[in-house]
Amino acid sequence: MRHEVIVGVERRRFWSDEEKLSILGEVGVGGATVTDIARRHDVSRQHIYQWRRQLRSKGVWPEADGTVFLALDDTGIPPVSPPSASTGADIEIGFANGRVLRCSQGMTEADILRFIRLVETA
Repeated sequence: MRHEVIVGVERRRFWSDEEKLSILGEVGVGGATVTDIARRHDVSRQHIYQWRRQLRSKGVWPEADGTVFLALDDTGIPPVSPPSASTGADIEIGFANGRVLRCSQGMTEADILRFIRLVETA
């Protein structure tokens, strides 16, 4: 009679919807990518994408099309005063993925670059 002993951590885990939402909410915060978050929580990138689809089908996660608001930490970004009527229109930057970033002309180049990085990693 042959016996087999399996040693190691059980890999099948259960994640509640609240845990999934918490993990999904970390993507893009501080420039964190899906890969970074997957490594941090010891899951595959595919899990992250699969959870998004599952939670969208349940109506818990917002649809991909439309406006998406990202949580930003405002450390180091000074408040921007609204442009005066004489300064003209805002700056509009279009990305290859279809997203559009609109900034006031009063923003510094460093601030605009930070926002561009945030939009690209979201």
